[in-house]
Amino acid sequence: MRRTVELGFLLALSLILSYVESLIPFSFGIPGIKLGLPNLIVLLLLYETPDGGQKKSLHLPKGAREALLVNGLRIVLSGFLFSNLYAILYALAGAAFSFLAMLLGRRTKRFSMVGVSILGGVFHNIGQILVAMLVVETFAVAYYVPFLIVAGTVTGALLGFVGIQLLPYLRRDNRE
Repeated sequence: MRRTVELGFLLALSLILSYVESLIPFSFGIPGIKLGLPNLIVLLLLYETPDGGQKKSLHLPKGAREALLVNGLRIVLSGFLFSNLYAILYALAGAAFSFLAMLLGRRTKRFSMVGVSILGGVFHNIGQILVAMLVVETFAVAYYVPFLIVAGTVTGALLGFVGIQLLPYLRRDNRE
């Protein structure tokens, strides 16, 4: 029961971060660049247990399942609250690519939390560009890729550093 409440709180927090992000005019003339504030919750859930909650199996570890659930619900709810169906489609594609990259980065243990966050930022943008190519039916939008990689790297690094600062508080709360 307590964990359900904690996940509900994290979902609410990620919705608040989505709303705050929608208010921040963060664009350098390139459509779609965002800070990715709600991805901080996904990152924290992936790192909540020191070993990633991993067992020697193909199943998702508990933290990864929870991150996937919270992020999926956040995307659908924030899409209906703050944007539209196309935004949900783009966000789901970005989230799927981002989640897989972060999960693999976390599992290999070759990346720090900052590195995993950067993977998430970059692959989120790649997922969204792929959807954009399908929606507008042209590869011309691919010229955004270098800019989006830089943006994903910078924002991913920032969120990774914030995650490092917040993670001890999340872990301490779970020990009580």
